[in-house]
Amino acid sequence: MPQAVKAPLDADEERVTRAQRLLIHLGAALVSQPFDTHTHDRLRTFLADDADDVLASLDALRQRPEAELRQRIAELAGHRLMLHGGTA
Repeated sequence: MPQAVKAPLDADEERVTRAQRLLIHLGAALVSQPFDTHTHDRLRTFLADDADDVLASLDALRQRPEAELRQRIAELAGHRLMLHGGTA
């Protein structure tokens, strides 16, 4: 069975996705080793250097119209979405 080719992420989607993965990783690291200075340094660096751009990208994604978001989700998931949340 051939695999569907999924659409690549645009710049905002990529930035938010990378940040989400990093923050989940850092959050888990803080839970397991709350006093690890390397984890704290990585979090500080993210907050100082990247957080503003990520928040701007997140805001841009949130500003997209619902129809555009549904279309984009369908492209990324590799299938069509029905109007009320089912799949076709």
